[in-house]
Amino acid sequence: MWQDKLKEIIYLLENSAVNEIEASFWGRKYRVVKSPAIIAGGTVAKSADYEGTDSEAKPSKTVQTKPVVESNNHEKILSPMPGTFYIASSPESPSYVKIGDKVSKGDTLCIIEAMKIMNEIEAENDGVIKSILVDSGKPVEYNQPLFEIE
Repeated sequence: MWQDKLKEIIYLLENSAVNEIEASFWGRKYRVVKSPAIIAGGTVAKSADYEGTDSEAKPSKTVQTKPVVESNNHEKILSPMPGTFYIASSPESPSYVKIGDKVSKGDTLCIIEAMKIMNEIEAENDGVIKSILVDSGKPVEYNQPLFEIE
């Protein structure tokens, strides 16, 4: 069962600009890397890194998604996952938000499609949309800034 999930993660990694994915499910943590990393000494790390086996799960560092606070009182809303960014639920529908719109905590800002699943991204705080940093229909990476909110 976990092998199917791992295959889905590998497929997602191969079909995106993301270089590395960490995931945790069924009590195991997995880290998959697409291309080798160059270490300061000039050596090359392994091109694929797999953590976890049937008998043991190795600990792995997890990253929490938090808005980045800027000095000009703007906060960036970051993508919690790689996928395709959509500003509306369909091409005919109006945008969830526009520049200058006031949003409240919990309001839907956009949709990110990942593996044929539409994931609504909600505002974490009240504020005003200052800029939309991604065009609708474009791919986004994990932790890529989507919006600036004040």
